[in-house]
Amino acid sequence: MIERAHGASVALTMSLIAAASAPPGSAQSRAIEFPDVGRYRTLVVDLHTHSVFSDGSVWPIIRVQEAERDGLALLAVTEHLEYQPFAADIPHPDRNRAFAVAAEYADAEAPGVIVVNGAEISRDMPPGHCNAVFLSDANALLKDDVMEVFREANRQNAFVFWNHPNWIPQSRDGVARLTDMHRRLIADGLLQGIEVANAGMYSAEALQIALDHDLAILGVSDIHGLIDWDYDVHAGGHRTATLVLAEERTAESIHEALRANRTAAWKDNELIGRQDVLVPLLEAAVTVSNVRRFRGTVLAVTLSNRSDATFDLLSVGPQRFHDRGAVINLPPHGTAEFRVAGENASDFELSFAVLNALVAPETHPTLQLAVKVPE
Repeated sequence: MIERAHGASVALTMSLIAAASAPPGSAQSRAIEFPDVGRYRTLVVDLHTHSVFSDGSVWPIIRVQEAERDGLALLAVTEHLEYQPFAADIPHPDRNRAFAVAAEYADAEAPGVIVVNGAEISRDMPPGHCNAVFLSDANALLKDDVMEVFREANRQNAFVFWNHPNWIPQSRDGVARLTDMHRRLIADGLLQGIEVANAGMYSAEALQIALDHDLAILGVSDIHGLIDWDYDVHAGGHRTATLVLAEERTAESIHEALRANRTAAWKDNELIGRQDVLVPLLEAAVTVSNVRRFRGTVLAVTLSNRSDATFDLLSVGPQRFHDRGAVINLPPHGTAEFRVAGENASDFELSFAVLNALVAPETHPTLQLAVKVPE
């Protein structure tokens, strides 16, 4: 008994040491965090996931457990409608079953995660694969006429988006292009979003399509295996997801925000979104937290970061730095101090191009930071 207690004590001590020394982004701090923006809450959602009820590798409750660890506000269960490779082992004529299993578990064990019903419409091009989420009945989408499938989703007030439009099996050169069917779906109000980032893929063409056709910009995990393995969470990675600026942490409010295009994709260390969404988010994340006279007219300026992103900031204003070149690296939930040379004004602005953010293909947003010099 004494030896067992001693062993347990050592194990506990080692666990505490490991937790204390865990790097940012490890399992102890894996929840995805970005600051709220004005009256909006910044919520993390994943609208594209799979389980063994289509071609995934895990039971639906694992998806909920992963979502809870990642700090997701909302998880969509989106099994393939037409592709059921495990049907011989897990026969389920009810296409709502995976959602029911996940939702029941979330209600009992993970009430912080909102689980919504969805389905992946899995057809050849066009239209390729599309997700319908916030469904009331996925079974009603089992129709031969693909346009009628989209109309049924619309009757259920679903939010529908185009999946991985640059996926090589359906776009051999890896370039997303609208077809006449997609144009018709958009014109008829039957397609409201597009995946700009899917797992490890990014599509500049999809981003331009979203901007040109007023579609929500989305990032999704499209997870089939385990989030921890596919995204190297143990090494500080995170799932690809969508940041949604919603008024409340409810399914209804998130649905409204998606339709209003208040979204940004979060992939690797990249933020991708519209100018009117991304700039306020950056302004909420990056602030001037301290200014002091270093010597003469040289100022020491400290920036603080309230987000999970490591910001790469390129100075594009008239100022020059006394201790480095034009790039500031601002760590997640950390600070960076640098020195501004030859600044005589009592109030001025620092202007940075945010190199790990995109508001259009090859276009970085500019962040303006007001600096007030103390007397």
